[in-house]
Amino acid sequence: EVRSLNNRFIKPVIKLPDLISGLEPEVEVMLRDRLGRGSITCIVKTRSDTAEAAYPLNMAALKSYVDQLRSLGYFKDGHTEIAPLLSLPGVCQEPTDDSAELDKHGPVVRELVSASIDKLIEMRKREGAALFEELNRHVTVIDTNLIEVEKRAPSVVAEYHKRLTARVNELIGKAQLKINESDLLKEIAVFAERSDIAEEIQRLRHHCKQFRESCKSAEHAGRKLDFISQEMLREANTIASKGNDAQIAGYVVEIKGAIDRLKEQVQNVE
Repeated sequence: EVRSLNNRFIKPVIKLPDLISGLEPEVEVMLRDRLGRGSITCIVKTRSDTAEAAYPLNMAALKSYVDQLRSLGYFKDGHTEIAPLLSLPGVCQEPTDDSAELDKHGPVVRELVSASIDKLIEMRKREGAALFEELNRHVTVIDTNLIEVEKRAPSVVAEYHKRLTARVNELIGKAQLKINESDLLKEIAVFAERSDIAEEIQRLRHHCKQFRESCKSAEHAGRKLDFISQEMLREANTIASKGNDAQIAGYVVEIKGAIDRLKEQVQNVE
């Protein structure tokens, strides 16, 4: 039986019967070579239907126990329970883990461990395909909202110009003052520069493309995807702080929600 739980590194836990415990280093090499990461538990159980399964009795040790107990007055009635005697130290001797036992059982253990790893890899592939679809769905959410942000961004400056002009005219009308048109234009230009999110949009779009390409690559991309998702969140936060618009803020909320789900899911990617 081979089980796997997510882990950033590979941590094999191997449980073998004492009879074949000498195979543990070899089994660990098999797990490390074929499974890139994870908390891996490998359990091998054996059952013997032959007389070889019986532990040999140390008759000399058993006779010594009986003689000592008889000298203390036990067994006067001629009856005793055998189970307590068999549990005494040295009476039942476990088979030694020698090279003959490893040569005898090694081939079938290797075959079964390899077959179990094959099945685990198949299951990982099925889970990976489902996870790939889930990750793509979240990236699509980011792309869709990013398109809306890009559409909305140009009108933010125009609306600010309109609001600022109206507010200035209102204040000037009340105070019967005049304002230089060039000063007003400078203020609007400063706002336009501060709220320009074109670069952030392009970088976030590039990150989405890179994320998809990394998902399709043959290399182990888990850590890379984690790094890309962190960069995505950085760009989304910048867009939110520079956008200065309620609609853009709403789109960014959806984007950040999708990124958070990406960050959570990529922890399961090897």
